[in-house]
Amino acid sequence: MIVSSVSDLLSCSLFYQLEDLITVPVYLKIEGLNIANSIKLKTSKHMLEVHEKKQNIVKGKTKIICSTSGNLGIALSIICKAKGYDLICVVDLNTNLAAVDLIKLYGAKVIIVQEKDINGGFLGTRIKLIHKMMDQDKTFFWINQYEDQENAVAHYKTTAQEIYDEISDVAYLFVGAGTTGTLMGCARFFKEYSPETRIVAVDSKGSVTFSQSPKRRYIPGLGTSHRPGIVNERYIDDIVWVDDQSTAEMCHYIFDRYGLCIGGSTGSVLSAIYNKYKNICGKVVAISPDLGHSYLKSIYSLEWLEERGIFLPHSGKCNLRA
Repeated sequence: MIVSSVSDLLSCSLFYQLEDLITVPVYLKIEGLNIANSIKLKTSKHMLEVHEKKQNIVKGKTKIICSTSGNLGIALSIICKAKGYDLICVVDLNTNLAAVDLIKLYGAKVIIVQEKDINGGFLGTRIKLIHKMMDQDKTFFWINQYEDQENAVAHYKTTAQEIYDEISDVAYLFVGAGTTGTLMGCARFFKEYSPETRIVAVDSKGSVTFSQSPKRRYIPGLGTSHRPGIVNERYIDDIVWVDDQSTAEMCHYIFDRYGLCIGGSTGSVLSAIYNKYKNICGKVVAISPDLGHSYLKSIYSLEWLEERGIFLPHSGKCNLRA
């Protein structure tokens, strides 16, 4: 395939078949093999193109702003550099420093908030700052991945369709809940085209997305401290909450067992499958939104984990079956 746009440098339908994790193979949809190294490239590409068509974004007149924990900012910064847009990414103290450096490399400005919101996270603070900046400067357009339904539409049209085309008769689809764009897009698609498929959302313990009490979370990826406006539980058949300890153990286990370096979101999703759905039957698909190479100084650092009260057995070589 020959492409002429940096946003088209992505692989669409690549699945890693994980044998022996549970009683049936788990087909892990790998989304980290693109120019932005995450599924957020699809989100960014779709949302930018839609709002360009609507004339909400006009080259030379509009500045783009976003709130991000890392991956959306990376994807947007790459596309904005190619298109010639100014971009500001509002991040927080939990954002991966490697992601911050990459965003800056592509020419975007980064603002790091340090004040926690009422739920003990930073998302509410990030959003509050964006509203303030937009009130002061009307040339800003917010790529709002928490409220804009186009986030879900992006994955309805791409991610869900790719799964449906590649793997027939999906019995269970496991999707992590961050902004819930991927989750809601896939859930709506499968409720329409494959209603027998059970949609399982995976969230972090301490996230408020599905009305849990807020709690401190360290591993980035899933969970929010401010409920996304696009989430709709009626499309979801089950919700599994996973803590940081289980996520870290699964990330290290998958690396040791399969040689696959996964991110925290993927670790949470696979932990949910292993701990609650180990004995299910039928075709199981899980979405891996990014790989783990950006998390070498966090999830894959024993020192970083232990500083946060996360201790892995066997000197970091986690064996879930031990």
